[in-house]
Amino acid sequence: MCTTYLACHIINQLKEENIAISGYPRLIRLNPFARFKTRGNGGISFKIAIDEESNQNSNDTLHNDTEKKRSKIQLAKKIILKNIEELSQMAHENTNPGVVFYEGEITEHMKNYAMKTIYSIISIKEAEDFANKIGAEIHKFKKGRGIIGSLAAIACPLEDYTYELLTYRIKENYGSKRNIDKLSVIEMDKKTFPETFENIDFNNGYIAIEPKTPCPILYGVRGESPDILKIAKDIVKVNEAIESYCIFKTNQHTDMHLQKIAKIKDMEKYGSYIVNGSIVKDPHVIEGGHVFFSLKDDSGMVEAAAYEPTKDFRKIIKKLVIGDQVQLFGGIGCGGTFNIEKIKIISLTKKQSFKNPMCHCGKRMTSAGLNKGFKCRKCGYILPHGKKIAIEEKRGLTENKFYETPVSARRHLSKPVCRMKK
Repeated sequence: MCTTYLACHIINQLKEENIAISGYPRLIRLNPFARFKTRGNGGISFKIAIDEESNQNSNDTLHNDTEKKRSKIQLAKKIILKNIEELSQMAHENTNPGVVFYEGEITEHMKNYAMKTIYSIISIKEAEDFANKIGAEIHKFKKGRGIIGSLAAIACPLEDYTYELLTYRIKENYGSKRNIDKLSVIEMDKKTFPETFENIDFNNGYIAIEPKTPCPILYGVRGESPDILKIAKDIVKVNEAIESYCIFKTNQHTDMHLQKIAKIKDMEKYGSYIVNGSIVKDPHVIEGGHVFFSLKDDSGMVEAAAYEPTKDFRKIIKKLVIGDQVQLFGGIGCGGTFNIEKIKIISLTKKQSFKNPMCHCGKRMTSAGLNKGFKCRKCGYILPHGKKIAIEEKRGLTENKFYETPVSARRHLSKPVCRMKK
């Protein structure tokens, strides 16, 4: 079962019991290269709003307020755990939910833990030990791997953030073709971009707000504020019932997973980085349509790749030549290859081709034979000591410009070029 749907369903049930949440629920994406993960590799958290003040100051009133708060918290926990147990697809091998309840301030130590889940790999035991250390209450279902992301979702610092509005289908429609008016999606994109983004991949004819899996989500729109997402929702037309919707505050499209690193040799498997270097091996295509090249700095070398799903982005990569200076954004998977998400061209090497000289009559000359210069077939003119002319080729790339993978192949955390100044 989709984690965001579970969260939305739980929040709605809490509201029915007059238990409100403070602010927007948070959707935090973790390390995209984690070996054991759900498809979206995300954790969700929300803060239950408990009244902190009483209208009276008597001890009896304070005692009653405390009891009401405890009762409300216990009811909330009961609702949350019951829904996780009943709605999670426990029979699925990779379903290992975890729930964390935490009361208190978010410490720097907790923020550091959250960033570690995004930068590297955390084990279930590490997460459990950390939860015990901070006094958090944990509930593990099966292996309970979900506690890793639950803790991160509670503590993750969000200096840069976006929002996502997710609409959900009624149960009877699960698995059937979604009935979204594509023209209305195009209209929504025209009216709200760049305040909303990643709605459509025009080059590949891909409606990106529509999931391709048989999950409960009908569509999802990503943007800079809740207000613009509500406007977008009003524009998008669907021909099926919407059960509910929820807006999440999230680290999606912020590049939070990327670490700026000075040397290639310091990069590690399962990490994501921003790294500079020079091209030392021309791009080449292997079976399957994947494009590879080698990047080097004074500390070492790494093989980088644009894989087949990145489509036309590979055409950009194939224009690189030895000597070009670039900045790569991406990460290293289990094979040790750098998976490119974005590239910035720092400087381009001049690429030359050589052509025969032009005759004064306007015709390009041909060779007159080995070491005999050139001759013109049109007018017969001979240039016995002529040399080929060096012509600088147009590279089709622009220095200091970003190039990115298409929407259809982009990671949840990757910051699109339209947000690069944020």
